[in-house]
Amino acid sequence: MNNYQEFFDQAAADAIPVRGFLHCPSGSPEAALVLTHGAGANCTAPLLIAVADALCDAGWMVLRCDLPFRQARPQGPPPRGSAERDQQGLRAAVASLQRQTSAPVSLGGHSYGGRQASMLAADHPGLVEKLLLLSYPLHPPQRPAELRTAHFPRLQTSALFVHGVRDGFASSEEMKTALELIPASTKLLSIDGAGHELMTKRNRGELPATIVEAFRRFGAGDTEISI
Repeated sequence: MNNYQEFFDQAAADAIPVRGFLHCPSGSPEAALVLTHGAGANCTAPLLIAVADALCDAGWMVLRCDLPFRQARPQGPPPRGSAERDQQGLRAAVASLQRQTSAPVSLGGHSYGGRQASMLAADHPGLVEKLLLLSYPLHPPQRPAELRTAHFPRLQTSALFVHGVRDGFASSEEMKTALELIPASTKLLSIDGAGHELMTKRNRGELPATIVEAFRRFGAGDTEISI
């Protein structure tokens, strides 16, 4: 059983608070990750717990955190105009995790959380080591013209995209085309039989470890991976 505990940090009285759960490996962490949730969830989402546990088993420190919009309201999607504050919340979480360890810190999230992570990284090159983007919401379902890629040409941080081949927010071909816009190193990990939630009854046993292994060895070069 992994060791994780509730976590709260607020650097100053007027700072955005960081709330969630901190997973600590048994020894000194080899690396660290801030991991956040999608628009309809929170940091207790099963996918996030599973990935954080698997990373912790591999020697990583992981901070699963709630975005500011979720701290403000327990249910419902992020309200209009919340993206900037949510990105500020992620930046605060990165700084908070950097105070916990000297290991390199990366940033990741599922769906909306991953989009905010990538936008933050595009605006602040060098803020984190690399990105783990789970089910990036490339466009709203059935509205392929409304692409969420305006910041992609500015993204200088290496990014692993984990994509379910049945995801209604993007087809595999759409994802491949979108990743060509990113100047940084990218990889696409395609999950057969999975939709936007990624984890299914069939793959829940091996998916977290597969994501972790791909992310840990993720380096330079464009490669597509399938499981």
